[in-house]
Amino acid sequence: MKTAIYCIATNRVQAENIVDNLKLSGFPSGDISVLFPDQTGTRDFAHEQNTKLPEGAAAGGAAGMGVGAILGWLTGIGTLAIPGVGPFIAAGPIMAALSGAALVGAAGGIIGAMVGLGIPEYEAKLYDGKIRGGNILISVHSDNSSQESIAKDIYKKAGAEDINSTSEASVT
Repeated sequence: MKTAIYCIATNRVQAENIVDNLKLSGFPSGDISVLFPDQTGTRDFAHEQNTKLPEGAAAGGAAGMGVGAILGWLTGIGTLAIPGVGPFIAAGPIMAALSGAALVGAAGGIIGAMVGLGIPEYEAKLYDGKIRGGNILISVHSDNSSQESIAKDIYKKAGAEDINSTSEASVT
């Protein structure tokens, strides 16, 4: 059964360190999600809704220096304007979930997307407040307990906050 392991990074340097270490530990880019508010005012990001690595890397590269080289390799990176919430930068599976919320104009789209990824609602509400406050949500999907332990260890060593995990429901 797949498990989602998630945490809060308090700054981009910490987030990039976590993502880099996840990558070096063998987690595929398509299994890593990152979400943070676009507080830079940069509008150079392409709205990328697919999950193909080359296009995601190109969008990340075009997005440029604001996101950093480590986050630029993630799948499907782009910006989203969520009605009533504001602009966010997202990558990975959460990008697709949030794109759907943004297209239908869902208020509370961040919480709904996180719940859709398997995060319990009470934790999603906690993370929503932290993300809106400028922190960064990082999530990775694992196939086994060994990968889950590796991810949690990476989060802890980086000093991440609110480290949790949840089993993901299988989708048919």
